[in-house]
Amino acid sequence: MPFRSSLVAASLLACILVPLAIADGDPASDYLITQQDFLPLTAGYSTAEGGQLTDLLADSKLKKFPLKVAVIARRADLGSVPSLYGTPQRYASFLGQEDYYFFKDELLVVMPQGYGLYKATGVPPGDRRVIAKLPPPNVTDGNGLIAAAVRAVRALAARRGLVLSAQPTATSTATNDRIEIVVGALVLGALAVGVRMLVRRR
Repeated sequence: MPFRSSLVAASLLACILVPLAIADGDPASDYLITQQDFLPLTAGYSTAEGGQLTDLLADSKLKKFPLKVAVIARRADLGSVPSLYGTPQRYASFLGQEDYYFFKDELLVVMPQGYGLYKATGVPPGDRRVIAKLPPPNVTDGNGLIAAAVRAVRALAARRGLVLSAQPTATSTATNDRIEIVVGALVLGALAVGVRMLVRRR
């Protein structure tokens, strides 16, 4: 059956992708190649909170403001660069340059200590001012950090006159369609990580 074969393919690709991600050392850099957000691996969060951020970013992209978001709860979320924990701006610059060949969208990093912004072509000064007005999240739980990310995303969009919807606007509700999307993301992720590792070796 197509559904079962897709599941098998997804599982096999995950087995390829996960070791590559671990070898690369910085989990967020791998996730953001194929999706708009990276959510913490070390802190639990509700499906509703995580889904709201994902849907907002999908709507933002549809409205011509593509944005990547990395939510970092603890040092372990940074993989091989734990020294950047607590310095969201430094990590945003590191992460944006790490994925330079895969995306050039504006990048928002959210940590308990505050926010960081990066864009290859330069962060608009207005965006920095908007983010500077937000209080640091000061929490390490997943839901609290994701809620802070949602506020920051809405604030950045509002500066552009955009009102974002948290309702999915362009996704299929069919199970098979969702599986195909997952499989496609895994394929792209595996290829992208392989390319990056090849570039580093050279």
